[in-house]
Amino acid sequence: MAGFHDDLRLAHVLADAADATTMERFKALDLKVETKPDLTPVSEADRSAEELIRTSLRRARPRDAVMGEEYGTDGTGPRRWIIDPIDGTKNYVRGVPVWATLIALMAPGPEGNQPVVGVVSAPALGRRWWAVQGGGAYTGRSLAKASPLRVSGVQHIEDASFAYSSLHGWDERGRLDGFLHLTRDCWRSRGYGDFWPYMMVAEGTVDICAEPELSLWDMAACAAIVAEAGGSFTGLDGEPGPHSGNAAASNGLLHEELLKYLGP
Repeated sequence: MAGFHDDLRLAHVLADAADATTMERFKALDLKVETKPDLTPVSEADRSAEELIRTSLRRARPRDAVMGEEYGTDGTGPRRWIIDPIDGTKNYVRGVPVWATLIALMAPGPEGNQPVVGVVSAPALGRRWWAVQGGGAYTGRSLAKASPLRVSGVQHIEDASFAYSSLHGWDERGRLDGFLHLTRDCWRSRGYGDFWPYMMVAEGTVDICAEPELSLWDMAACAAIVAEAGGSFTGLDGEPGPHSGNAAASNGLLHEELLKYLGP
């Protein structure tokens, strides 16, 4: 376990460096933005932050593999770092402060490869969240100045706060009816989007959240933090962890009911 704590400290160092890079270009008038083949935007800051993290990992963890949103996968080691240099690029390029760098380490275990370290750093919000397997989840400005995270104790959907990204994806995948049914039955629903709903589940300010299509780099760090805060993180199919191409996260008490609304 001590090794994972060393990895957590490294992830904080990587996040500090990425924060400096992304904040330097946030709201820059000359920020360069391109459209990727999947029609999503990518900025020069996305690429610079991922390059910086990869360079540091090559020095500090040369045997580990690395997967990132912008530059794919390098290495074949059993341990793999998962990087999203800017989760919320559309917000970033428009000057909306809700975006974050996501850093996770996945390692083999009894349930296959699962996230054992997760760091979500949102410098424009002045927030950071993190977790290490077996060591709990925390939020704060640094390892030394942190508060523990714990999911809510809400037990009924009619009392639950539900967070999501948008209606469009649910409609495209033929799951809009279940989604709308859930929004009618729960106490409150809000479209926060990206990493933030998962962090709010972990800190107990939101009870359930879900998204219909995601990549591993969108989910790995979030999954580690939600799990260590006492919650549940699965695919919409109920498969534990960030492997299903979509996500459902909850305080655990509401998870089965959440999947009844949004699952296959």
